[in-house]
Amino acid sequence: DLQLVESEGGSVQPGGSLTLSCTASGFTFDDFDMVWFRQAPGRECEWVGTLGTDGRTSYAGPVMGRFTLSSDAAKRTVYLKMNSLNPHYTTMYYCAAVHLRSNVLPTVSPACGDHGYGSWGQGARVTVSS
Repeated sequence: DLQLVESEGGSVQPGGSLTLSCTASGFTFDDFDMVWFRQAPGRECEWVGTLGTDGRTSYAGPVMGRFTLSSDAAKRTVYLKMNSLNPHYTTMYYCAAVHLRSNVLPTVSPACGDHGYGSWGQGARVTVSS
């Protein structure tokens, strides 16, 4: 079975950094785009960024320049490094795997965890506060 396991989130002070990881199993890693979303209570599931099968990355405007996606294929793990955090970035972060031939809109999911979009990690809570 396809499975994604995220690292635990964490708490950081404003201006700090945090890296989340998402480890995949049960599927051919190279056949899936790895996508990150975030969702606050009562808010829409918001696209954060994508690491494509070709290695290219793309980011949502609010995180561009702050967040960086990378991967370690040998560990089947994708990393989301978040820099210069402020309380605005406090929320749940989710990774998802979307097959490269999927016909879903790559930056839109009805809800974080929606299996019609792809397969999801369990979510990681990030808290930024002083």
